[in-house]
Amino acid sequence: MDISHTPAAERIARVLCGQRVSANAGGDSESAAKLVDAHWRDHMSDALAVLRTLREPDQAMARAGDPAIWEKMVLVAVEAAKPPKVTL
Repeated sequence: MDISHTPAAERIARVLCGQRVSANAGGDSESAAKLVDAHWRDHMSDALAVLRTLREPDQAMARAGDPAIWEKMVLVAVEAAKPPKVTL
């Protein structure tokens, strides 16, 4: 099984950004890589919303594996995407 070196929330944000800017996905840019690199962070709140929705597996997903482990993995991805707390 492949394991990504890019955090889940960033991958989702990049996909959402690419979907909006790439001509292949209905956007205007024929080569969207630079735009995605520059603007994916603008889509982090949407990416986190997607992750929070996915923390509960559907019935088919639950039958395929352990729902508790799935939830823990998704919650770790959500926590990892939160900005660090600043203490004064």
